[in-house]
Amino acid sequence: MHHSIHYISSKTLSLKQINKIVQDELKLELSEESQTAIKKCRNFLDNKTAEKNATYYGINTGFGSLCDIKISPDETETLQRNLVMSHATGIGDLVPETIVQIMLLLKIQNLSYGHSGIALETINRLIYFYNNKIYPVIYQLGSLGASGDLAPLAHLSLPLIGEGKVWQNGVQKNTKEVLKSLSLEPLRLQSKEGLALLNGTQFCSGYAVWVLIQSIKLNNQADINTAIALDAFDCRLSPFDQKIHRVRPHAGQIKTAENIRALLRGSEIANNKKTAVQDPYSFRCVPQVHGASRDTIAYVTSVVETEINSVTDNPLIFPDEDAILSGGNFHAQPLALVLDFLAIALSELGSISEKRIFKLVSGDRDLPAFLVDKPGLNSGMMIAQYTAASIASQNKQLCTPASVDTIVSSNGQEDHVSMGANAATKTYRVTENLERILAIEFMIAMQALHYRRPLKSSPIVEQLFEDYREVVAHLSEDRILHNDMMSTIEFLRKRDF
Repeated sequence: MHHSIHYISSKTLSLKQINKIVQDELKLELSEESQTAIKKCRNFLDNKTAEKNATYYGINTGFGSLCDIKISPDETETLQRNLVMSHATGIGDLVPETIVQIMLLLKIQNLSYGHSGIALETINRLIYFYNNKIYPVIYQLGSLGASGDLAPLAHLSLPLIGEGKVWQNGVQKNTKEVLKSLSLEPLRLQSKEGLALLNGTQFCSGYAVWVLIQSIKLNNQADINTAIALDAFDCRLSPFDQKIHRVRPHAGQIKTAENIRALLRGSEIANNKKTAVQDPYSFRCVPQVHGASRDTIAYVTSVVETEINSVTDNPLIFPDEDAILSGGNFHAQPLALVLDFLAIALSELGSISEKRIFKLVSGDRDLPAFLVDKPGLNSGMMIAQYTAASIASQNKQLCTPASVDTIVSSNGQEDHVSMGANAATKTYRVTENLERILAIEFMIAMQALHYRRPLKSSPIVEQLFEDYREVVAHLSEDRILHNDMMSTIEFLRKRDF
């Protein structure tokens, strides 16, 4: 096996693997198994549609509420082309390239099980796009998360037929020019292919995968922040004693307490005598709060991993059972619900972080007001807390569930939709916001730690402190904190949490 290649097969694809494929820039290739399954399914479909008077939804009929209109065999290619063109109604902000890349990967995976009727040539063209970093330009708005993510997936599919726009080396270009420069012909889609490409949940699941990969890192980041903040605020370590968590054994709670104990092992500050009898909830209840978010991330991961290893287009083809069945596997309800849940769990990590920030700048426990030597002349970290508060508040607003909403579409044929796409894009925003809040807390907690000298924190925290100070200096008098925040985000992104 070649190490720089990932073979598409029916083996379960995990989030970890997707992260590796993307990070290590692995090239995709179809396994023998997948090629056989794809060809077998396509041949079966061609034989089926050649039979007299056979009517199959979307294969030789119209779409949505136009499903009763029969289409003649000589018009099937036009039907598929029209489908892709007419459904490309996306608008608004662009989907980030990384997410388009994940969508492509998930689409290729989804089509390779041999239940979609895609032609080998079509899936190979998608793989070619992926391997050569030719990413379709897709817009964030337009999907109801139900007949599949129709509009975004139409934009994903346009380049196959030589239409739309693509990113090439980070530059937006017309597909026509790019194909010409590569001496490639646009594809002519066969029966069912447009439908296979457009039906599916790859917009919702592409976002979900990206958000989950970030979530795991940000959840760990929140624990690291807490460890620094605990010493900076001169807190007790007793709330992290494993005996407490043994009698309320939620997995995330146990893991969080364990993380904090490991991070603060050998801290002089933690082992120093404390004056306060108890600490505020935002410090004391971290195992319970961060832990609940950790458990949510684990649950959402299990749902998303099931989804990305599923066939979510329609109708589905079962060559072995001689069946072509129209169903609803494109309905993104499972993703819509968990993406809303995930947004809440991530927002809460930001919410409790902002509370710790507030405590650290408020001049308690021998810390100077706003963590600066001459408060008054200097405002210090005062307004950084405002920024964190503003972002935490926006996250709360973004937590209004999308999945409880549904709007009738396709003339009443599609009368209950998931709104999973809206859940996905707002959870993406919550994730970006959480990264910002946690960076502000990190910056502030490190500033506060300075005022515990000569006592030292743990070897792990002290090492982190030293590394960080090479990038962001101690704040002795006012300067533009925006720059420090941006440097902190960069610093934290480069570290492997």
